[in-house]
Amino acid sequence: MSDVIENRLQERGITLPAAAAPAANYVPYVISGNLLFLSGQLPMENGKVAVTGLVGSEVALADAQRAAELCAINILAQAKAALSGDLGRIKRIVKLNGFVASGAGFTDQHLVINGASNLIADILGDAGKHARAAVGMASLPLNAAVEIDAIIEIA
Repeated sequence: MSDVIENRLQERGITLPAAAAPAANYVPYVISGNLLFLSGQLPMENGKVAVTGLVGSEVALADAQRAAELCAINILAQAKAALSGDLGRIKRIVKLNGFVASGAGFTDQHLVINGASNLIADILGDAGKHARAAVGMASLPLNAAVEIDAIIEIA
């Protein structure tokens, strides 16, 4: 399965970055039993937050969806680090929690987080189908437009 996942990433032109180090007093992941809990991932690209600001007033929907995709890529990178490089150990993405820094009156958080959900499902197939939340926030760390955490069932 790991080869299938790597091939799907390659077909989409995605190279997983090195897993980001924590920016504060927390760990990037915790494994408890057969569950992998990933800390929130920001839309990091080339070592910096790629999409900043409030969605709906400063950030367009398409840019916010791209931010969610970047969060999903970073989720996969963290999972790969946690699983000693073997993404084939992912049995299922159980849940994604998506947080969107939202301008006044913005109510399409679900469409933003679709950027992550679609990418995860495309890369992992049935194992990528998940429950989720899409929540509007007044602001996020480092002025990021989106942050997403994950719960993953592992073998």
